[in-house]
Amino acid sequence: MKKARGIFLKNEKELGLMREAGRIVSCILDEIGKAVKPGVPTMVFEDIARRMCDEFKVKPAFLGYLGFQYAICCSVNEVIVHGFPSTEHILKEGDIVSIDMGVVYQGFHGDSARTFAVGVVSPVAKRLMDVTKESLDLGIAQVRSGANLYDVSAAIQTHCEDAGFGVVRRFVGHGIGVKLHEKPEIPNFVPRGLAGVTLKPGMCLAIEPMITEGSYDVDILEDRWTAVTKDRKLAAHFEHTVAVTPDGPVILTVSD
Repeated sequence: MKKARGIFLKNEKELGLMREAGRIVSCILDEIGKAVKPGVPTMVFEDIARRMCDEFKVKPAFLGYLGFQYAICCSVNEVIVHGFPSTEHILKEGDIVSIDMGVVYQGFHGDSARTFAVGVVSPVAKRLMDVTKESLDLGIAQVRSGANLYDVSAAIQTHCEDAGFGVVRRFVGHGIGVKLHEKPEIPNFVPRGLAGVTLKPGMCLAIEPMITEGSYDVDILEDRWTAVTKDRKLAAHFEHTVAVTPDGPVILTVSD
């Protein structure tokens, strides 16, 4: 596998494997989304993910990663990322729940996240979800050969901050391939004093805006995983795995 500035460049065969990994992740998120409703314990989503990984004969990418004990990250309301599914946590009307899911297919990773509304949500929750998803789409639109990685970051940051929302600094997107987390880091804001990276065909990027209703400051709970907004206001999270090609971005985490 070739490298450019330490970033792996995937060939057509490898991109094909990543496309299949991404398709499987998307199918699992589709199924989880159908199960999101008031009264459901969040462990139901873990059960769906485990069952479907068995059916697709793939490995859950997060299970066992750095000691993480689940196949999904399940983050409700003020939880930004890395929340645990639970038999005790029952979703209620008006909640929002973010599901982050990854799989390994024939040695290559797919990674994607979506935030779902539980029943009817508040206007601010809906707007937060909409703006976060829009910012992901705008960031992906900047993915083209010869562009700067921070063009992606700027598109996300500008859209979310113009809407009055916070852009989390503590967690960022990442390159992806044989490893779940590869170079480069993909911030959802433009870091000061850094030149960024020129995008080249074959790079694969997990772009994932994590956006907050209020402050972007983060607390980590006692379990050492669950990241919540410091002001305990809402957070939303959307993610796609995207390939850089000569013809522009190709989203790999889409269903049939």
